[in-house]
Amino acid sequence: MSTATNASTGARLAPGTLARTRALTRMEVTLLGRNKTTLFNAIALAPLMVLLLMGVIGDRTDGAGAGVFSGTLLTTLVAFGLLFVAYYNLTTTAVARREELTLKRLTSGTSSRVEVLVAMSMPALIIVLAQAVLGLAAAAGVIEVPPLTNPILVVLALGLGFAMFAGLAYASSGLTKTVEAAQLTTLPVLMVTMLFSGLTLPLSLLPEPAQTLAELTPLFPVVTLLNLGLTGVTPDGGQVAFAGSFGQAVVPLIVLIAWTALGVLATRRWMRWEPRR
Repeated sequence: MSTATNASTGARLAPGTLARTRALTRMEVTLLGRNKTTLFNAIALAPLMVLLLMGVIGDRTDGAGAGVFSGTLLTTLVAFGLLFVAYYNLTTTAVARREELTLKRLTSGTSSRVEVLVAMSMPALIIVLAQAVLGLAAAAGVIEVPPLTNPILVVLALGLGFAMFAGLAYASSGLTKTVEAAQLTTLPVLMVTMLFSGLTLPLSLLPEPAQTLAELTPLFPVVTLLNLGLTGVTPDGGQVAFAGSFGQAVVPLIVLIAWTALGVLATRRWMRWEPRR
């Protein structure tokens, strides 16, 4: 039976799926709690990044600059969390579980493949959310953080962004023979998404065709929606209020939904459940 057929079979949710998913999630969270290094990184990274940026930016976080700082900080934390936790770490986790036959054992019982994938992604989601909350809390401790412009867009960016990168991670794991090889197989996605996200390189420096292409890459719509939702800042540097943010969010939201759907399809096509031979 082909991988695609298997994936289709596993996608049918059987009765009791929520109970099984909760049980699998508890197992995954327990494993996360035993990994002290991962927990330390999840807890310490966000506050340390706040302190680092405060040292670099200094008193420019007064007044109107406080909103820009807090928005940039949270957007950066979420973006890097999605790339390195939701994408890279999930890729290596899926490869390790596959090669250790853990995935085969889990799906040989009553648990479906969808349940296993959802549960396996929960620790990564917890870490991403924890970094965002801790980073915002640390920023609020040193500057006055203004209210969010549009919380709805923030939730959509987080939810769809995580689902998209989780799907891409599971698809990448099927193309990765070993955990060590993940450093190479994930590099194209990491490099392209980071370069064209608008965080590391101002897109205004690129030719217009390259700017249009950058707007279609996976991380750019996440960054755009976060900026709109947090501070109302548009990609061209303009400022919008709550009502105006919805109009600016239409195109990036369509792109993000398309990438999320592509991530699901890629998982069904390339995800492997048994060791590569």
